[in-house]
Amino acid sequence: MATEVQSSVESTLWQPSFNFGLIFALFIAWYVFLRVLEKNGTLDRWNASRALGFVLMVRTSKGQKALDTIAKPRKFWRVYGEISVWVCSISLVAVALLVILAFVSSLLSPQTGEPPGASELIAIPGLNPVIPLGWGIIAFVVSLVIHELGHGLQARAHGMRVRSFGLLQLGPLPLGAFAEPQYEELSQAPRRERLRMFAAGPATNIFAAVVFLIMLGLVATQFTSTNQNIHIQGVVVDESADVAGMEPWDIIISINESSVLDVQQFYDVMEGYKANDTILVHVLHVNGTHENLTLILGDKFEHYKAQGWSEDNLELIGIEKGDPFLGVVGISDGTQGVDRLAGPLSSEWEGGMVSRTIALPFHFINLLIVPFEFQGVAIHPFEESRLAASDGIIASLLGLGGLLFFVHLFFWLIWVNILLGFTNLIPIVPFDGGHMFRDFAHGWLDRFKRLRKKLGLGETHPLWVEHFAQKATSFSSLFLFIMLMATILIPYF
Repeated sequence: MATEVQSSVESTLWQPSFNFGLIFALFIAWYVFLRVLEKNGTLDRWNASRALGFVLMVRTSKGQKALDTIAKPRKFWRVYGEISVWVCSISLVAVALLVILAFVSSLLSPQTGEPPGASELIAIPGLNPVIPLGWGIIAFVVSLVIHELGHGLQARAHGMRVRSFGLLQLGPLPLGAFAEPQYEELSQAPRRERLRMFAAGPATNIFAAVVFLIMLGLVATQFTSTNQNIHIQGVVVDESADVAGMEPWDIIISINESSVLDVQQFYDVMEGYKANDTILVHVLHVNGTHENLTLILGDKFEHYKAQGWSEDNLELIGIEKGDPFLGVVGISDGTQGVDRLAGPLSSEWEGGMVSRTIALPFHFINLLIVPFEFQGVAIHPFEESRLAASDGIIASLLGLGGLLFFVHLFFWLIWVNILLGFTNLIPIVPFDGGHMFRDFAHGWLDRFKRLRKKLGLGETHPLWVEHFAQKATSFSSLFLFIMLMATILIPYF
């Protein structure tokens, strides 16, 4: 039995609406526009072409000299490529397992609520309600350039030429970027070099996300709160706080006239009470009014037991009969909005370097969920309103507005880089993960072929490895694609 929580997230954030008739008309107009440009030779003069009929591929040879200069320390980039292969190999397995688990979960536990709308299924800034147009376009362009730069550097580091760079456009919206290597050189390159080239794009996105998170962590240290008291994100329906009139995003000023300035102080104060005790809580509502609320504390043990927790598990986590329960969720300090984004790199993180490192992969997963929780923004407007610039040097130079600008910029760069990096590691051709899987399969089969020969089991046909590697890649791509599509479509049936 799940706990019903009252929250004001949905009511306080902007709910986008889309005119799909207008979108369809704009799509047709874009298609006709491309056809006209193609017929009168404009696309040829621009060194551009159409892909899939409606995507504009804009090519440029600019950047070749800069790419060659950056790629000069070839040993360094080859080591970088080898690290990329290991990082992407682990991530590829994790992504494949995630697709399989999502498919199995959708079969065993079908979604009971309203399925996502059509706009939520496409990662286009401004069209998808959780990806804002401005931040989305900036983050996608930067992340796509980072991705293709990774591919280009590896190609040049291994002596492969890059014919051109370019962007894939759907109107003003960037759909992708590309670096076109000489495909003959790529196909004839040693298998390990191809692996490095394919892995470098997603790996560079992942590494860039880590760098941007470090920068976000540095910016997060420059904030303080306009009010040092804690706030709550929601109240549990029919529990003490809800019955007394406490509301989501209330600031708790004091409990029985004892000030509550941080989360630890809240728990210290609550340790002095038991279930069924009556307390006076002074709160500041979102509308700016103060109110003293009289609460009769609930029993935390009985509350969690009613949610399906066993007595042994409750005892294991230190919850005993008679422990007080205020009936609120999301008890947070004033800077929680930005500390949540910085995660293990926040100055408020309790733990050393080992705990930060272990928490980092899980934090990236949590960051992917943030826009869905807050309807397309990185920080809830209430939590953002509680932030103020500290007296640090960076805060003094940038001010509150400048600090918030970089928080949102770094967040969306992290979000899109992680999304782009891991999406490209789905082992489905034409994603980078699909090409990597094909080369992995080729290597495994080649070792199997040599083992057969060593054991005296006979020779195999020269094209046997190539044939079965291609078959394995095609089968796995089709298998995972069907599961991915089924996971998306099952909620609609």
